[in-house]
Amino acid sequence: MDFDLTWLLWGLPIAFGLGWLASRLDLRQLRIENRLAPKAYFRGLNFLLNEQQDQAIDAFIEAVQNDPDTSELHFALGNLFRRRGEYERAVRVHEHLLSRADLSRADRHRAQHALALDFLKAGLLDRAEEALRKLEGSAYEEQALLALLAIYERSRDWPQAAEIARKLEAAGSGGQFAGRLAHYLCEQATSAAPEAARELLERAMKIAPKAPRPRMELAALARRAGDPQGAWTLLSELAQVVPSSVPLVAKPLTDVAAACGREAEARAILEGSYEHTPSLDVLDGIASLDADAEKARNRYVEHLKREPSLVAAAKWIAGEKLEHEQFHPDVQRALDHAVKPLTRYRCAACGFEAKTHFWQCPGCQSWDSYPARRVEEL
Repeated sequence: MDFDLTWLLWGLPIAFGLGWLASRLDLRQLRIENRLAPKAYFRGLNFLLNEQQDQAIDAFIEAVQNDPDTSELHFALGNLFRRRGEYERAVRVHEHLLSRADLSRADRHRAQHALALDFLKAGLLDRAEEALRKLEGSAYEEQALLALLAIYERSRDWPQAAEIARKLEAAGSGGQFAGRLAHYLCEQATSAAPEAARELLERAMKIAPKAPRPRMELAALARRAGDPQGAWTLLSELAQVVPSSVPLVAKPLTDVAAACGREAEARAILEGSYEHTPSLDVLDGIASLDADAEKARNRYVEHLKREPSLVAAAKWIAGEKLEHEQFHPDVQRALDHAVKPLTRYRCAACGFEAKTHFWQCPGCQSWDSYPARRVEEL
């Protein structure tokens, strides 16, 4: 049977036409999709750049409805909800992402991290802790550990905080956690029985030999136990190990020196510190060791020659006889009011000021951010 070439001649144009038609239909569908999802997405991005978050959220919701499988849109929408404080809606978005079976491992970890941030911002610390624990072994592990550390510090769960700090140190995250571990032991010692407190503080001193707090706490413990000699040994050692801490221990140092007959040694320590770095707390300690009240008062005048100080001037005027003495109480009261802000301590991390020295800032929760010197001396 002969093959009819006529059908071949007719078939080629027909096949070409059908192929062209199919390609046009695919292109049309692609254009339709591009007009739907990306347009809403870029409109939302434009609103976001113009800080119009309400309109941005509406645009992103529209984009998600047009293309519910796009995880990036879900992440953008969840982050917007969190920034606006709509934590419940952010949680729903990220939980929906985690429920998807087609989500990649990297995106699943990302969604888990975002969910943990939602709980943290909402103050749901127990649920945040549970979510952060699931990030172990992921790319977000270090961030999760740091967040867990902050949670345990806020809840004052010092044993758990110590466990996380040791994990971070073992992971080589770049931070030094010996000081924090020593603080955690000191915090536990504050509510422990004397013998247990002593053991905790001695462990803290071994972990961080150059941290001033363990020695100071041990010295206070010795004083309460009626052992001024033991307190003197600890405080005089601290002055040698951490000279910058002398302003913090000037008062207890002079007290224990007077109790065990070490006034001359205490004076030598304080005067050596003052010569290196003039400090009013150290000067107060030196003045308290002077038997002659006039000599002690004149030390503040000498200080004014080295450092301009309203605090020192107020202390000197307090014992001076003025020409119009009847106005002295009013003048002194005004000076004392003026110097109050200058005698505070200021956090180097956030600027929070306090009357007393803190090891952990009440404002930003930073450790060892308060210098031993007061505001006027900074």
